[in-house]
Amino acid sequence: MPSRPIRFFHRGAVVEVDDVAPTRTVLDWLREQARCTGTKEGCNEGDCGACTVVIGELPGKATAGTSEVVGGLRLTTANACIQFLPALDGKVLFTVEDLKRGDDALHPVQQAMVDCHASQCGFCTPGFVMSLWAVYEHYAASGERPTRQELADELSGNLCRCTGYRPILDAGERMLDLPADRLDTAPAVAALEAMASRETFRYAPAGGGEFVAPRTLEAFAAERLARPEARILAGATDIGLWVNKMFRNLPSLLYIGGVDELKRIEEREGRLSIGAAASLEEGWRALVARWPSLVDVWLRFAGVPLRHTGTMGGNVANGSPIGDSAPVLMALEASLVLRRGERVRRLALADFYTGYMQNRLGPGEFVQAIEVPLDARAAVRAYKISKRFDCDISALCAGLAIELDGAGIVLAARFAFGGMAATVKRASAAEAAVVGTPWDEAAVATAQHALAGEFAPLSDMRASAGYRTQVAMNLLRRLWLETRREAPLAERETSVWSAMQHVAPRLVAAREAP
Repeated sequence: MPSRPIRFFHRGAVVEVDDVAPTRTVLDWLREQARCTGTKEGCNEGDCGACTVVIGELPGKATAGTSEVVGGLRLTTANACIQFLPALDGKVLFTVEDLKRGDDALHPVQQAMVDCHASQCGFCTPGFVMSLWAVYEHYAASGERPTRQELADELSGNLCRCTGYRPILDAGERMLDLPADRLDTAPAVAALEAMASRETFRYAPAGGGEFVAPRTLEAFAAERLARPEARILAGATDIGLWVNKMFRNLPSLLYIGGVDELKRIEEREGRLSIGAAASLEEGWRALVARWPSLVDVWLRFAGVPLRHTGTMGGNVANGSPIGDSAPVLMALEASLVLRRGERVRRLALADFYTGYMQNRLGPGEFVQAIEVPLDARAAVRAYKISKRFDCDISALCAGLAIELDGAGIVLAARFAFGGMAATVKRASAAEAAVVGTPWDEAAVATAQHALAGEFAPLSDMRASAGYRTQVAMNLLRRLWLETRREAPLAERETSVWSAMQHVAPRLVAAREAP
């Protein structure tokens, strides 16, 4: 299929773009071509949230998940600074300019920000407004109200250097008390339905570069086999920085985000299957619904816009030694479904990495899905250690699982760590030290001693080698304190359920429903 322009819905009309590089960011296009300068450039790496926009999509028929659908559109926040413009093809782009009414009155979100004195220098304000607008549309449609903690969670990807966050949260509570001003989604839905196609989208501008976006799994597998040199692009939460910060040239991009089949999250044959293109938000939500103890890592993994656009498959395939998904998935005994053309094979995640940013994928092969067994009887914990509580890269992340028999003897142990080596890996010596022994303080001490000699972590800006080793040892003890048989059941479960009730009441309600 020949190249065609990028088509998306913006400011009430379908826009066609055919003269920009495939790695042109949405932010740069907005500010320099569309002259929509309300969206700001702050960090240019998806960290500060000043460039937050909202992207609308038609709900995919093959897509499972709980992202909110409002008026026939799935609305998700995104960082415009690291989103490549061709990824908008067939979607809707909303910016702060879309909130302007014909009578020049402020939108309830904006009015609430004024009423609560929630803006000081104003630079970050458009990003906060767009994040709050996405929340507003959902809750205005449902008739529910967010808790203050839920508002804080939704704003975790927006940073403010002036006001502090209290008045911004006040505005989030007040916006739903003002006269309603709901989005009319009908024009956007009609435009997307008219643009919808199952044909592979190819964009190859005269200036060079190529962006290929298959719409089916079979087409994606064929394209990957035909162009093994192409860089697979998902949410650009990492690749976007290669362009913005490292100025890397990416001549051929193969976009996975247009394949609905790869966004599926479903249970089959005793396993939870998370498609490689499912968002981080949906992947973590699915894990937490089954293992509530993972809620803290889910909400601290990154800011909400990054979790909306990034994928768990990409986080695993990227292979960063400080990626937070891999330690947790290793503790859950996850395996990967790998595909090359029509051939499919499975490989334990613990055996996937061969070195720093290296793995066992062959030419033309890609991660199709992550599979997690659902019959595991182990107690699972995950701990993230970082300098900043929200939206920060880990100095250390641990995924730990321990399975005991009725007498308190360890049947199985899986201790996986990120940030301790060139790859995320399991601490096999520490695991072996406790299997077959009583799960007591002596066993923990033995495991700690084995762990101390198992890794040789680096010292860097996030933590020293000694700190990482000591914290990893301490986390084994914390696991024991939370899972030991001597602790009453109520004590072992209280921390998990108090976290669930505090930060994810809708998940609690779903779990407790008949």
